[in-house]
Amino acid sequence: MNILTDTRLEYNNKVKINFDGGDLSSDTGLLLIKEFIKKIGFEKVIRKTFKTNDSASFRFHTDTENLQQKIYQTIAGYFQDDDADELTNDPVFNNILDKKSLASQPTMSRFFNRMDEDTLVQFEQISKIMRQKIYSINPPDNVLLDIDSTLFSTYGGQEGEAFNYHYSSHGYHPLLCYDGLTGDLLKTELRDGNVYTSNGSVEFVKPLLMEYMEQYPNIKVYLRGDSGFAVPELFDLLEHNGCSYAIRLKANSTLYKEAAYLTDELNEITAINKIDYAVCYGEFYYKAGSWEYPRRVVVKAEKPTGQMIYMYTFIVTNMELEPEKLIQYYCNRGRMENFIKESKNGFDFDSMSSRSKIVNANRLQISMLVYNLFNWFRRCVLPKEMRRLQIETVRLKLIKIASRIVKGARYIKFKLCSSCPYKKQFYETLENIHKLQIKLE
Repeated sequence: MNILTDTRLEYNNKVKINFDGGDLSSDTGLLLIKEFIKKIGFEKVIRKTFKTNDSASFRFHTDTENLQQKIYQTIAGYFQDDDADELTNDPVFNNILDKKSLASQPTMSRFFNRMDEDTLVQFEQISKIMRQKIYSINPPDNVLLDIDSTLFSTYGGQEGEAFNYHYSSHGYHPLLCYDGLTGDLLKTELRDGNVYTSNGSVEFVKPLLMEYMEQYPNIKVYLRGDSGFAVPELFDLLEHNGCSYAIRLKANSTLYKEAAYLTDELNEITAINKIDYAVCYGEFYYKAGSWEYPRRVVVKAEKPTGQMIYMYTFIVTNMELEPEKLIQYYCNRGRMENFIKESKNGFDFDSMSSRSKIVNANRLQISMLVYNLFNWFRRCVLPKEMRRLQIETVRLKLIKIASRIVKGARYIKFKLCSSCPYKKQFYETLENIHKLQIKLE
């Protein structure tokens, strides 16, 4: 269909539409993202830190420009490389990237294919530098390392993809570590699809733990994980570095035996009423065969409503919280599922479109960078009533704002949609950006 031809609508034959509006954009809210990114010094960091191993002596579209283009496209919800072709003359994208036209899909694909192990290291360094900058605005007292794994489904012959029996599907099986208090994605690592959850978990956590021990000694570090991470090597690492942890244990006959006294309590509680919910908490010291010494285990025994079978939750910990409070603390890690869901749905985390594993790993690092940039934007400068909103809602309310560009002799003016219902929030966000005080340059 010719997009310039007028098309008549059936509901009203006096209405015609086409895509010949001229210098208009539907993503004017990206100007806020640009202002924030400039304020926190992100552009300077990537110019100093990021460079692919490129044999070409000259590129019309540089690595840092391509990286920024991908970041802005993702925040605006344009996940596919092909989208760059349609956006090439968008006035907002042209302005924030300071280019007459965007890099095309083939250019972006070649950019990704130049990435390797060196760029993975660079992305890790960028994340560390930016974390320092954000912490300089409002240093946290505590950091809660929520670690988990997930499935990135694949539908082709990607290198490293395999059938994962836990998820009963083909794909990759990456490790993720979020800050359970702020939602920041602290680290991620792409792994083959058939590796077990705990494989490489110590090597994954140790550098992150050392970073906080050395660079942020005043921040108290905590860690939560499910039973897939219940390995003694991880316990030892955390204990030797003063990290408080709560990790679930898989139930076994010995644990059931130790918790038998709670079974007796439940039997007494439910002797008369076998229908309603009942629960009791306890603790004991337990030593698995691979452990050097006993550790504290907190247990929750419960009878679900309308069921006769008891359910048990076992948590190994070095914390001193009362059993009931510790169980509640552990169960709050369910927030991480929301973080993962937002990462996948809102930032296209699980799009593993390259046949090369190393390229897919770099794509994941870029997605992590985009997620964190938005999360910092949300946490630091959005109006308070919007700071719990997910990317899809913020995108709808603040990013997807229509505008018309007017170019004068001295200024470029974006005339935003007069009927936008979020003008107040837009200006409040801009004011908050201008108030930011970055202590590290």
